[in-house]
Amino acid sequence: MSYILTNGNIYTVNPKQPRASAMAVVHDRIVAIGSDEEIKAIQLPNATHIDLKGAFVMPGMIDAHLHLEWTGLAMKRINLMDVPSKAQALAIVKAAADKAKPGEWLLGRGFQHNDWGSPEFPTAADLDAVAPDNPVALSARSGHGMWVNTAALHACGITAYTPNPPGGEIVHNASGAPSGMLLETALQLVNQHVPPLTPEQEEEAVIDVMREMNLVGLTGAHCMDGLGGMQTFSTYQRLHQQGKLSLRIVKQLPVEDLDTVIGLGLRSGFGDSWLRIGGIKIFIDGALGQRTAAMLSPYVNDGDNCGLPTFEKEELFDVTVRCAKANFCIVVHAIGDRANRDVLDAIENCQKILGPLPHLRHRIEHTQHLDAADIPRFAQLGVIASPQPIHCTSDMPMSLKLLGESRSKLSYAWRSLLNSGTKLAFGSDAPVEPFDPFLGLYAAVTRRRADGSPGPDGWQPEQRLSIEEAIYGYTMGAAYAGGSEREVGSLEAGKLADFVVLSQDLTAIAPEQILKTKVERVMVGGEFKI
Repeated sequence: MSYILTNGNIYTVNPKQPRASAMAVVHDRIVAIGSDEEIKAIQLPNATHIDLKGAFVMPGMIDAHLHLEWTGLAMKRINLMDVPSKAQALAIVKAAADKAKPGEWLLGRGFQHNDWGSPEFPTAADLDAVAPDNPVALSARSGHGMWVNTAALHACGITAYTPNPPGGEIVHNASGAPSGMLLETALQLVNQHVPPLTPEQEEEAVIDVMREMNLVGLTGAHCMDGLGGMQTFSTYQRLHQQGKLSLRIVKQLPVEDLDTVIGLGLRSGFGDSWLRIGGIKIFIDGALGQRTAAMLSPYVNDGDNCGLPTFEKEELFDVTVRCAKANFCIVVHAIGDRANRDVLDAIENCQKILGPLPHLRHRIEHTQHLDAADIPRFAQLGVIASPQPIHCTSDMPMSLKLLGESRSKLSYAWRSLLNSGTKLAFGSDAPVEPFDPFLGLYAAVTRRRADGSPGPDGWQPEQRLSIEEAIYGYTMGAAYAGGSEREVGSLEAGKLADFVVLSQDLTAIAPEQILKTKVERVMVGGEFKI
């Protein structure tokens, strides 16, 4: 199929040709971009002519950090996102239990106990009161905690004598029994007992969520997936083989399978424009909400708790060297300032041994809380910062509460990182946050929530970005982080025809209007998805 698109307001994200009004697409590629006169002069027999009527066109957006299959499954399970109280969460669980068969697992996610007016974790007894006959397992919004009932504890054989797994914790109550809250790697004690999905169920979940992501202007995604990542990689491969992918996927592979992937001779960048391997995904700390993010100093009013490192520093260094020797970059979850420093140290030490290896685009995911001394090290070491702007506006009250005012000054420090020369790649961390990229663009530009809080200037306004910088993070920044900047991320002749048509020019509107922008059309690989 061929298209001639004219009379548009095309924002290319290509500094050599920032704006254009028309482009020509043949099959899956842009073959020319320029003025209406230049493009109309191109002879493309049987091309479909589209008058854009002045609409704003930009590259398709790429979510540089999400959990694709998990998001699709979350859409079909108990949803506790933004539920404001424990009582309301329990009412939702009760409604699900009333419809379920006895013994059937009830799965869900999204609760944020810090929003319920008490720092105390919820308990198994809370769930027992509304769902006594079903095992219940509810993931925290961050994905780093799980709330379970007594039936689930029994089904998984978790007792007062079950030891904590490395990098995890079974929370106990005053009597020494499991309280019903699991942290970090302890979640696997439950996950391994949940009935497995069929391949058909996995494929359906991915297809459904890809369709929803296309509707909000996404044309690519970097999938983290975590434990079970090789299984989801198989799902993506099956869908690719069937021609059913509507997002270009960069798949990170779990460090738990490092021996296998090295033995197969795989490496970062292997694949094609629809599905390629990114790097090796590593978790080295937890999350702020569960107070398991690894910090250089203790949390406020929490004794000497500095978080819960899930990967020892020496082990991280050894793995980084192994990955680099095998031509894999590392893609590391690091929330706390200590965790970020440990990753930078590991990469620096690796480079001292093996050299810079610029083809390996090491990444730190989240980069939420940093020490000032570490900010310039990202650019010096060529490390990509991959934060999720919407985390900032979701977490700002929690950051102030758990870290204090002074230590929060370098939380979500995008401007400081960018000014130091760091490359940024933006994402959502869905299903932890909604995958709508306009929410992320708005957060990056305003550092405010949708309701305008905390005020006109936003939280720590010195860290705000321009709309052009924010768009770059979702386009060329994400493309660079995925090693695909030669094919996607900007609108240029020879690149893949991935673009979105929007209801208004993001670069010419007040920030408050970003959230009112509508996606009118989406093309991925020369095919309109909407």
